[in-house]
Amino acid sequence: MEKDFDIVALGELNIDLILNRIGGFPEIGKEILAEDCVMTLGSSTAIFAANAASLGGKVAFLGMVGTDGFGKFIDNSLCERGVDTSMIVRTPEFNSGITVVMNYGQDRANVTYAGAMVHFGLREIEKEDFSRTRHVHISSIFLQDRLGKDLVGVLEHIKEGGATVSLDTQWDPSERWDLDIRKILPLIDVFMPNDKELMALTGKTSLEEAIKSVSGIANVLVVKRGSEGSTMVVRGESRRDIPALVNDSPVDCIGAGDSFNAGFIYAFAKGLPLDQCQDMGNLTGAISTTASGGTGAFSSEEKIRKAALTFGKEIKFHL
Repeated sequence: MEKDFDIVALGELNIDLILNRIGGFPEIGKEILAEDCVMTLGSSTAIFAANAASLGGKVAFLGMVGTDGFGKFIDNSLCERGVDTSMIVRTPEFNSGITVVMNYGQDRANVTYAGAMVHFGLREIEKEDFSRTRHVHISSIFLQDRLGKDLVGVLEHIKEGGATVSLDTQWDPSERWDLDIRKILPLIDVFMPNDKELMALTGKTSLEEAIKSVSGIANVLVVKRGSEGSTMVVRGESRRDIPALVNDSPVDCIGAGDSFNAGFIYAFAKGLPLDQCQDMGNLTGAISTTASGGTGAFSSEEKIRKAALTFGKEIKFHL
């Protein structure tokens, strides 16, 4: 059956206010200056959606924003990247979220006001929407209290709708890591944590121990390892480690993991072999580092193509 969408991105929405070239670290009672400021589409799930659409995927978003100016900015930004926003819930009760990002070289400090996303859950979701898509990608559940609590019910609805599903939990700001992954992982087709998140979720002190502890219950485990590349384990049987495509002069690393997800899941939803999905993820993660913000490098096919060539690669659009 023909679907309306390749991917529905389900998760948080906010803007990023990015400060670059900052004169030191913030101190209570003191003011420091940043030499550059950019306001852009933020949130891991929105970066994922925008970049997957920029590759040629038919992408829709399912989430919640306020009816404030930030909400309009988010909506317009997604539409400009070709993401369908008709499923987004717009509420006058809560303001839209914002993350202030302070960049320091290849690292950063973030302060987030979650806003409307905290109040989004199963009751805001139309079950029929999941029958319209091939795949659903869920992200940042620890920033979304109600969605996290409703996760099993959401996953059951997705499966009933006939879609495959991926999950990137992202970091837990509370560091409680309150997620029953042994119950959740059998319902997930592609599990996509980074190395630190996987160790925290499993309570293991080494990445190898963490991978071993879930590889028998995860269908496809994809671990993002930053400059070390990525590891993919399929049903606890086959394993593939590939090196990163390293950018020696990164503009920033915001959204690199989300961009990896976008490339991998775009290829996965189109039915490409898993090895090619992983290769695509590695490439789109590297491309992200060539421009400011999580979506800056994906503003046009020409820009994406040129960035890919700097890593000696060609990229495929509209699979």
